[in-house]
Amino acid sequence: MGGPRMGPMRLGIDESISRQKVKPGTVRRIIPYALHYRWSLLAITLATATSAVVAAAGPLLLKGIIDNGILPGRLGVVVGLASVIAGLALVDALAIFTQTWFSGRVGQGIVYDLRCKVFGHVQRQSLAFFMRTQTGSLVSRLNTDVIGAQQAITTLLSQTVSTLLTLILVLGTMFYLSWQITVAALVMIPFFLLPAKLVGARLQRLTREGMGLNADMGSMMNERFNVSGAMLAKLYGRADQEAGSFAHKAGRVRDVSILTNVYARLLFIIVTLLTALTTALVYGLGGILTIGGTFQIGTLVAMVTLLMRLYGPINQLSNMQLNVMVALVSFDRVFEVLDLKPLVGERPGARALPAGGTAPDIEFGDVSFHYPTADEVSLASLESITSGTPERGDDQPVLSEVSFRAPAGTLTALVGPSGAGKTTITHLVPRLYDPISGTVRIGGHDVRELTLGSLNDAVGVVTQDAHLFHDTIRANLLYARPDAAEPELIEACEAARIWDTISSLPDGLDTLVGDHGYRLSGGEKQRIALARLLLKSPPIVVLDEATAHLDSESEAAIQRALKSALAGRTSLVIAHRLSTILEADQILVLDKGRILERGTHGELVAADGLYAELYRTQFANQTVNGADAAAACPAKRA
Repeated sequence: MGGPRMGPMRLGIDESISRQKVKPGTVRRIIPYALHYRWSLLAITLATATSAVVAAAGPLLLKGIIDNGILPGRLGVVVGLASVIAGLALVDALAIFTQTWFSGRVGQGIVYDLRCKVFGHVQRQSLAFFMRTQTGSLVSRLNTDVIGAQQAITTLLSQTVSTLLTLILVLGTMFYLSWQITVAALVMIPFFLLPAKLVGARLQRLTREGMGLNADMGSMMNERFNVSGAMLAKLYGRADQEAGSFAHKAGRVRDVSILTNVYARLLFIIVTLLTALTTALVYGLGGILTIGGTFQIGTLVAMVTLLMRLYGPINQLSNMQLNVMVALVSFDRVFEVLDLKPLVGERPGARALPAGGTAPDIEFGDVSFHYPTADEVSLASLESITSGTPERGDDQPVLSEVSFRAPAGTLTALVGPSGAGKTTITHLVPRLYDPISGTVRIGGHDVRELTLGSLNDAVGVVTQDAHLFHDTIRANLLYARPDAAEPELIEACEAARIWDTISSLPDGLDTLVGDHGYRLSGGEKQRIALARLLLKSPPIVVLDEATAHLDSESEAAIQRALKSALAGRTSLVIAHRLSTILEADQILVLDKGRILERGTHGELVAADGLYAELYRTQFANQTVNGADAAAACPAKRA
């Protein structure tokens, strides 16, 4: 008896998310996506109309066969009308095929359009967006919700046209044959529509809950199935707990799916019962009229056949109301993402950073910053559906009136305790965030006035934990410069002291690095990331201590490579190694978001302030090129 025990179907979800209503104007926003495929939609409409005409004509031909052929004994009439029915069946088959063909083209086209638009829009979001958002929730918007939105246009459109045309033609034919039976049938229609209205709202809520719960379960799988998550679970022996947590999430998905199926099935049962009762009514009333000689038996057979073709569309109309609600939820969730404005965007009239012969300088002028709140960068439904409303307290100051200048072609080191604001400064240079106040300038230009493309070309960044895609070494290198030739790749790898390792691999540059590059050691990953930077060759380089994962020998080799590679470039480096700060033209010492000291290594040690304390606790035991680092620093003054 595995899995969680089924208890009351009370779902512990965020009510503010699951009870959201479809926003006004959602239907209006869908129309442009449909109009893009207007000719295909016209073909679907014509094919559907043809099928509806065949549905109405069939019972009339059946009546003619019985009343004018079988009962009088006219063989020619029977054969002729039967041939017409066969011909209409072929026409109907062709119409259905046409409808299916163009529905597929429209449906998959809309899936393509929406996926590309959502993916591109998400890529333009700020870094803060990705720091808060569950990956599985985003993937769900691109898969489950986009497909649900596509079905709203294709399936529902063809159903709507088919249902309305069939209802009009069938009702017209029924009135022509017997107005009494037609009126009796119409009296029953409200009883078909009422259950759909009652069940629809509940199903809409359950659908939104199910989408969110599936996204939450998908997020857990994404996190636990990558190398980092799997390793953490194994190292801490949490496999059983992880399985239990997943079973809990899967159980909640199960519960909401059961409720959805029960409500949908309940509607089907009610409609089927009503159809049976109405059929009995028509048989009884029609039988009385036939016995009384009001019309012939062929008319009765035709009326019963038409009744079946009438309540088929009515049943579809009942289900359509539910399907429309479900589909609108999908569109609404897609539009939620598309409506989320990027925190960092390119201003109208932005200009490119001038490409000069020398590297530009970097200047911070009274820069203050705090990280944006969740309301500014994300959606509650993309963060968590299990923990209630996400916290909103990310407004604590991280930088306070920071001012400095990194002269062109020099190396500026950032030093300070954890949480001092060093990484935040490096994030503001490539404009991963914008300051709350103050100005960041490159080459005298406010970065907010520059095009994002020119800024990305000018700034190269290597983080402490360099990311590699699950692809080949070649593909990860070409990410920096897709047009680079193989000799340039080799040259960059040689400069980063990684080519000997790559060339020894059986597949060389075409070796797969694995998820997050876990098939490589930390030092190998870091050197490939450095090679990628060298291949880009930007005038400004930002390093979050790119040599942190290297052994002493590799670090020395990389430092030599960086010394020549950074020559003539403006460099901003978060320093964890003494070798870095000794090479720095200036050192900025940060604490609690402020610059407390600045100067060279010797000047700051002589000042005997925070830097000197940091040096004695963090750097004094490091070695530089084999020499004792302590020699680089005078003894503490008495």
